[in-house]
Amino acid sequence: MKFLSIIVVPALGVLANSAKADDSSILYNEVARAQNQSLLWGPYRPNLYFGVRPRIPKSFMGGLIWATVNEFQDISQKFRHTCEQGDDMKGYGWDEYDARTGGQQTIYDAGNGIDIKTMFVKIPGGSNGGSWATRVRGTLRKDSPPDLKTTIIFYASLEGLGSLEVENDADDLGYEGDVTLSGDSDGLGQYKVVVTAGRGFHPKANHPSAADKPLERTIVNSQTMQPEVLWQTKAILFKGLKEQVDEYLEEYGEDNVPPPWQVYTLKNNPGAGNIHMVQKVFEGDFEFDIIFNSASAKKEYFSSDVSKLIADKSVDFWNKFVAIFDTAPPFDVEVLQRFTSNMFSNLLGGLGYFHGDEFVDRSYAPEYDEENEGFWDETDKARNRKQEKLEGPFELFTTVPSRPFFPRGFLWDEGFHLLPIADWDLDLALEVVKSWFNLIDDDGWIGREQILGAEARSKVPAEFQIQYPHYANPPTLFFILDSFLAKLGALNGTTPPATENISKKMHITSVYQQSPELSTHYLKELYPKLKKHYYWFRKTQFGDLKSYDRDAFSSKEAYRWRGRTVRHILTSGLDDYPRPQPPHPGELHVDLISWMGMMTKSLKNIATMLGYTEDVAEYTTIESAILHNIDDLHWSEKEKCYCDATIDDYEENLLVCHKGYISIFPFLLGLIDAKSDKLGHILNLLGDEEELWSEYGIRSLSKKDEFYGTDENYWRGPIWINMNYLAVSQLLKYAQLPGPHQEKAKDLYSQLRLNLVKTVFESWTATGFAWEQYNPETGKGQRTQHFTGWTSLVVKIMNMPDLSEGKVVIEGLKKHHDEL
Repeated sequence: MKFLSIIVVPALGVLANSAKADDSSILYNEVARAQNQSLLWGPYRPNLYFGVRPRIPKSFMGGLIWATVNEFQDISQKFRHTCEQGDDMKGYGWDEYDARTGGQQTIYDAGNGIDIKTMFVKIPGGSNGGSWATRVRGTLRKDSPPDLKTTIIFYASLEGLGSLEVENDADDLGYEGDVTLSGDSDGLGQYKVVVTAGRGFHPKANHPSAADKPLERTIVNSQTMQPEVLWQTKAILFKGLKEQVDEYLEEYGEDNVPPPWQVYTLKNNPGAGNIHMVQKVFEGDFEFDIIFNSASAKKEYFSSDVSKLIADKSVDFWNKFVAIFDTAPPFDVEVLQRFTSNMFSNLLGGLGYFHGDEFVDRSYAPEYDEENEGFWDETDKARNRKQEKLEGPFELFTTVPSRPFFPRGFLWDEGFHLLPIADWDLDLALEVVKSWFNLIDDDGWIGREQILGAEARSKVPAEFQIQYPHYANPPTLFFILDSFLAKLGALNGTTPPATENISKKMHITSVYQQSPELSTHYLKELYPKLKKHYYWFRKTQFGDLKSYDRDAFSSKEAYRWRGRTVRHILTSGLDDYPRPQPPHPGELHVDLISWMGMMTKSLKNIATMLGYTEDVAEYTTIESAILHNIDDLHWSEKEKCYCDATIDDYEENLLVCHKGYISIFPFLLGLIDAKSDKLGHILNLLGDEEELWSEYGIRSLSKKDEFYGTDENYWRGPIWINMNYLAVSQLLKYAQLPGPHQEKAKDLYSQLRLNLVKTVFESWTATGFAWEQYNPETGKGQRTQHFTGWTSLVVKIMNMPDLSEGKVVIEGLKKHHDEL
């Protein structure tokens, strides 16, 4: 039996020859092993400014904590560890990042007067995921005093079985040179972590305490803690600092305390333990390295190696980035390159590995069927019975929407996140998709929000932690499977232009794009879960057509989100978007039937590729029924748009039209024929400045609607980049298809593309952040900052073709950037 020869290179595990395996499962497993080795290590703790861990449960964890210590104050407000929106940051995040090789991150810590740069490199080799290194550099900000003192701690902890200890000989005064930790743990084997002495000045103190703890040395504090509290590193640090402060007060009194940079240090106490804090104190600029050497690798790495690795991997990143995300006119200007890289790198730098239990209510209370009028009160009472239980542990490999505010997995966000990532690293995107579908239960349900473990729950109010197996979420992961098929040339038998362009510039490194056998095996493994998930939707989110007199092509294809309250349908993703009032069990939701149409079409394409002819026939029938029913049940001839439906006081069907994203959902998901009159009406609505159009993007709700800008004003007007991405993508499609609306679509596409890029870019330039949403009147970013999830889709928008024939220009953009 032949085995496929594999070469694991820093960028990717690439097929080295065309040898064909007799057994596709052996081939697939061998490739998966190589892929996982290159993705074993990463920062993978996106909730921290810098936190590192492998994709192994209960294993090694590391991170950075720092603060400036020039004066006595409420020091707890100065220490940085977890990403927090309240920290006085002028921006932070990855300037360049590749999940397989590493990247560079800059943290503009205005509140502490110092910028911290972390340069992380992954080094393949050996059988345990390779080695890695991080260079940490502190640079004073322009308005900071030259004698600014900074204390910085690197900590290493071990949650599970194994060992982790200080290798250096004990020294009561601290360590003059490098500090070395030696470890041995499951999945990692033996390893060493070296924290180098580094470069920089250290503060002096004319105080007796300096003799016992000279700050030109490195302090090491080792402790043994309960594994379940190790993630609370900042609290552990504060406890240690308080102990030292109390000792200083007892020894020297309040009138003769040491200076703050001496006071805010840990006791030097190296030794055994499962958490080791390595503390340094600097005055002015500084730099040091953290180097993780795997014993299974052939080479041991030092700071001289790290310098070359950082430089080489940066060159590799930019070569690849320009090849894949080279912006199309009018955005092909140098000033936008850093912006584009920042947006994409922060999306990919939000990749995390999560492990732990979660709360699930599997009571299957009859109230959760939401069949009675007034059902929202019944379901509220059922939830208040507190029948949830912890399930798990589970694990998830996923990107996060926002490191400070949403550091966990969101099902409907993930499909949008992976669209740019699939262009960069298709195999990584498919690995994330597989990780999500590994969470599926026996019925086909996947929890819409993954809050795994105590650390993740610490960021979520208790009332939002519980997951319910009858609640759905938009199935956006099917976007990635469609993209996968397109990259394989399996849609309409053609290779999409984006892939053709990339192929001309660089070698495609995806093992799946190179091997039909691997692609087929991946889809065959995943397909039963996709199908189970699809039929779970059909079983749990059906709409009632039988109880009411509704004229439709099909008596089956109608859908309603469960989880409805008077004010919200959180499960739809469009939380407070206006829906029929009061809620009714006979409601039908146009966005959900559109999602079902998209999912049906995607499954049909996958089944076609796999040769499942019976399934193809079934999906084709369902797809036709859905497309007919979208028009029959949801099109309003009066309003010329799509609307939700409900039942009025006379038990009659009633369309409720709140013009906005809901009204154009069949368009957003590509379910309208290019020659349809309905497309013309949708384009008119889209381009109407008194309705949805603004110079900053498409509003989520019409300016004329009575609910525009009201109440929470979450999806009641603000501009969301994910939905605008769908709009601009569909406009591009229709602009390239012959039909009566081609020119209209072309004009709207060109202007909307420009407006969206300008909106995100100008707000990023002014604030240093991407934002959750944008104000439809001013274009300013608002709500959650550092929202580098689907807002990063602007990278793909900039990569789309220019159809304006030079008519659309970005005058003033560079001047605006330079002024800011």
